[in-house]
Amino acid sequence: MPLTALRPKRSLGQNFLHDENISRKIINSISPQPSDVMVEIGPGKGALTKYLAGRVKNLIVVEIDDRMIHVLREYTGDVTGEPGTTILHADFLETDLSEIARQIGQRLRIVGNVPYHITSPILFHVLDYRGAVIDLTIMIQKEVARRIVAQPGTKDYGILSVFCQLFTDPKVLFDVSPNAFTPRPKVTSSVVQFHILEAPRYPIVDERFLRMVIRGVFGKRRKTLRNSLGYLFENGLPADLPDVDLMRRPEDLSIVELVNLANKLCSPSQGEISP
Repeated sequence: MPLTALRPKRSLGQNFLHDENISRKIINSISPQPSDVMVEIGPGKGALTKYLAGRVKNLIVVEIDDRMIHVLREYTGDVTGEPGTTILHADFLETDLSEIARQIGQRLRIVGNVPYHITSPILFHVLDYRGAVIDLTIMIQKEVARRIVAQPGTKDYGILSVFCQLFTDPKVLFDVSPNAFTPRPKVTSSVVQFHILEAPRYPIVDERFLRMVIRGVFGKRRKTLRNSLGYLFENGLPADLPDVDLMRRPEDLSIVELVNLANKLCSPSQGEISP
């Protein structure tokens, strides 16, 4: 089937990038090197793939839409299992990035124009496998990009802000007009680059517990910390609470304050972290 005959699937949230200038701008922002191992999320019609294939040591393309597989294989000269371009017919959210990095023997660089309705799951999936990843460059909805880099005390500051800034250095590179896509989305997009930190920005006692606390307090963000934490501790709040004003709301706390809060709740003897 020719590329022009492939129609976007609404169920997959597909908006195909057709603006060559934007494709080249994304590739330039990545600056792919011959020694890189790149993973591309959902290549669609290959707007980015064609600029990456043959340019890096390994290109692993993860595509869930079976209609694209044969076309992309011809297009990129895929030789599955051999150095070069490998096309995986798979759901990126079920892809074991650590296993890919282990098999190849080096950390991954990730790029993609992702479906907007699964942006958060994709970001958390990459964060879960961050030990196997160098950086991530993706195109997402502009409003979500603002949330990622938002600062405390603003309406955009929330769960994504905390976790993305705790584990990465996120940077909004540039915006993209709806006119760059087929079909034309109703929103403006932004390209965001995340450089994975070697270690969390602040020491964490228990990451699973931290996630529970952050999700818990921001899940009821209009409530005070005392009230939102009350939902997490059904038998009452611990007696030895961290030195934080529990009448504040979660969006008013910095990332280091939130980490300190979770650390203290998890391990009362834990000392405070300095910003």
